[in-house]
Amino acid sequence: MKHTRPLTLLATAGALLALTACGSATADTGANPDAPAFCADGPIKFGIEPFEDPAKLEPAYGVLADALERELGCEVEVQVVEDYSAEVLAMRNGKLDLGQFGPVGFVFASQQAGAEPLVSFGTADGKLSSYTAGIWVPKDSQIKTVQDLRGKDLALGGVGSTSGDVLPRYALKTAGVPESELNLNYAGGHPEALLALTNGTVDAAQINSQAMATAIEEGTFNPQDYRQVWKSDPIPNDPITIRPDADPQLKSAVKQALVNLPADDIAEVGKFLDVTPPGPLLEVSKETYQPLFDLAQKMGLTEEDA
Repeated sequence: MKHTRPLTLLATAGALLALTACGSATADTGANPDAPAFCADGPIKFGIEPFEDPAKLEPAYGVLADALERELGCEVEVQVVEDYSAEVLAMRNGKLDLGQFGPVGFVFASQQAGAEPLVSFGTADGKLSSYTAGIWVPKDSQIKTVQDLRGKDLALGGVGSTSGDVLPRYALKTAGVPESELNLNYAGGHPEALLALTNGTVDAAQINSQAMATAIEEGTFNPQDYRQVWKSDPIPNDPITIRPDADPQLKSAVKQALVNLPADDIAEVGKFLDVTPPGPLLEVSKETYQPLFDLAQKMGLTEEDA
């Protein structure tokens, strides 16, 4: 399994073609005569959204990718992308074979790149896992409801994030609070939004249940010092998808390999998705994420919002 540098969003498709994998040595993209026919021309490229620090994600996904390699007999390259839109663009331009997208990110990936969902993360009792978005304030804050955010600073995660952007803005919309009546600040990611709150540089911040679980485990967030003023309905966890024009044999083999992975091979990734203890990966379909397609329509999201 090869780790690569973050995949940067580039201005043109031509520039995207120049991407190279970076690790301890130049990526070997030559054919492997011992690999199955569906991956004999080079490694399977697996893109991961930047929902956490890449330095933390890469080793966790390294375990998952190594297990996938063993199941498939194919080399797997992990690429933690720079932002959500970069991953969609990379799959659309054939630079990713597999991609894990956030739920709203999958909406864009489906519409713009034809991404096909394969599996998502299951719990130990065999159910599809979920998480929640939330808005948090210091426990002594005068902010009690979403309506009280008027005139305040609210830290969001990144543009196009389900829990770090779209759902908090939907909470404002449904509460009748125009975005123009408060200061929305994109912190650059879930950990950064949480840090803005704990450092006292904003009045409120979006913190989803996944980022909070990680921060509590690391000792960087004590929920007793803060208060949640809004919480979303459960959100189905991220799907792992495949590009639409992939070899049909590869699609079948990858799905079968993923659902057969032991829970231990998923556990490190599961920690970042608040799936502890994890179960096996479970098959999902586009219908699993229909509420997110509906949300995107309600919010009037376009390609520019990815």
